[in-house]
Amino acid sequence: MPGIYFDQCEVGQTIRHNLTRTVTEADNVLFCSITHNPQPLHLDEEYAKNTEFGQRVFNSMYTVSFACGVSVEDTTLGTLVANLGFGEMRFPKPVFINDTLRVETRIKEKRESKSRPNAGIVTFEHGVYNQREELVCSIIRIALLHKQANVSRNTPEKQS
Repeated sequence: MPGIYFDQCEVGQTIRHNLTRTVTEADNVLFCSITHNPQPLHLDEEYAKNTEFGQRVFNSMYTVSFACGVSVEDTTLGTLVANLGFGEMRFPKPVFINDTLRVETRIKEKRESKSRPNAGIVTFEHGVYNQREELVCSIIRIALLHKQANVSRNTPEKQS
C-alpha cells in the first residue's frame, strides 16, 4: 500500500515495516564520506578498539536516514506535502557493522493544519531495532500529509 493520508492516521497505530537491512562497512564508509564526517569512532578500527565499544560504531545519522527512508512506503509515499521537522533523536544502543536493522513507526499525534484545510500534521515516532530486538534509535518526525477526501482521482469512467 502506498502512504497513508491524514484522515487514515490513528493515534497509537503502529506500523511494522517489512524492509530490513544488514548494515555493512561499505554503507558506513560511504555515508561518512558523502557527509564529510571524519569521526575515527566510525572509520578507524584501531582507534575504535580502544574505546568502550571495542569496535567501530555505525554513523548515527545513517540510522536516522535509514529509519525515515524505510518508513516512506507505508507512511508518506504519495501522501506527503512536506516534512516539517524532526524532534528528539535518541540512540540508546550503538549500531555495529553487520547488525541487521528493522523499523517500526508509531503515530504519536495528529492535528488539523491551521493554514491548509486540505492537509493535516502527523507526528511519527520511528524506532529502529537490531537483530537482538534492542532499540538502537528513536526519532520524532513531523509531516504535513494530504487529506484523502481532497485528492483528485484520475480513474477512467465506466463505459455503458
